[in-house]
Amino acid sequence: MNSWPVISFGDVLRKTARFEERDELTEYQFAGTYSFGRGIFRGNRKSGSSFQLPKIQRVRQNDFVYCKIMAWEGAFGVAPANVDDCVLSGAFVVYEIDRSKLEPRFIDYYFQNRSVWERIGSKSTGTNVRRKSLHPEQFEAEKMPLPALSEQQKIVAKIESLVAKINEARQLRQEILTDARAMLQSTFQQLIEGAKYRPMAEIAPIVRRKVEIDMDGEYPELGARSFGKGIFHKPTLIGAELDWQKLYHVQDGDLVISNIKAWEGAIAVASRNDHDRVGSHRYITCVPKEGVATANYLCFYLLTEAGLGKVQAASPGSADRNRTLAMKRLEKIEVPVLNYDKQIWFNSLQAKVAAIQQAQAENQTELDALLPAILDRAFRGEL
Repeated sequence: MNSWPVISFGDVLRKTARFEERDELTEYQFAGTYSFGRGIFRGNRKSGSSFQLPKIQRVRQNDFVYCKIMAWEGAFGVAPANVDDCVLSGAFVVYEIDRSKLEPRFIDYYFQNRSVWERIGSKSTGTNVRRKSLHPEQFEAEKMPLPALSEQQKIVAKIESLVAKINEARQLRQEILTDARAMLQSTFQQLIEGAKYRPMAEIAPIVRRKVEIDMDGEYPELGARSFGKGIFHKPTLIGAELDWQKLYHVQDGDLVISNIKAWEGAIAVASRNDHDRVGSHRYITCVPKEGVATANYLCFYLLTEAGLGKVQAASPGSADRNRTLAMKRLEKIEVPVLNYDKQIWFNSLQAKVAAIQQAQAENQTELDALLPAILDRAFRGEL
């Protein structure tokens, strides 16, 4: 553990008063604070006539800022260069940092530590969570361990060196995944060149397995995420609580399509983990004919730019929320049909890319855990 002296925030931060009257003819660049210790961001531009704040305040690079009513959720940070001279509402408290005692990046990293912003934010008072407020006097009285300025700068340099390595690893993993996806897309386009197109009704007809609802029955539900992000499980439905809903069984290997979200890629393949769950009447299930087509191959095509374009064309509506894919229009969508063995081979390639994606997701979780661990060690003087 460190033996750094403990100081109050009020010892190293001085509250500013850069307030000015709102001018209706002036356009203002706003800034704000992210929650969970993620710092300050550059927001929207607004004309003075479009908001009712009587006064606004200026923020400068390297100011320390927090939002009084969101402090409980970690709305703290140091202003980066891109928010210099932006404006904030009176809900924010702005401090100049005494740079003879405190390195701005040191306190910025300090407040990225969850245990810190949770501790400070917990001092917020109020009866309603969304109206709890951390007043400046409360904040300024809170304490932090603070080494000498030269030691702060060394710690920051170590943190930033490790953060750079983490970011490099993230970029490398993203490049690997991007290359794998591009390879898959390129391979698919080569495979379907010259392929014959046939309507979905011929190769993967719609199959509806209606559920006979029992008052005492339990029905584990599923859905399909938009943008091709797969199947997800919903809470179990209770028969006695159902009235007008119609449910349909889904089986392993079904192509599952949301009729109201198909236009934005709510198309997926059910796996063994999804077998015999139920979907609402909003979900259409198609069953590919054995030896003719596979669900994974069809799903991939329908999520390509060309395939999704056909789905969108078959999902008319005056607004996004009202775009519905009718079963008859789905049946008429034409898809390229490859030799069945080639589809199986392409599916194996898809599986390899999916394995890469899963590995990258697991690595990302590990990388996400590194910075909190680094910060914890840094502010205990153990880095």
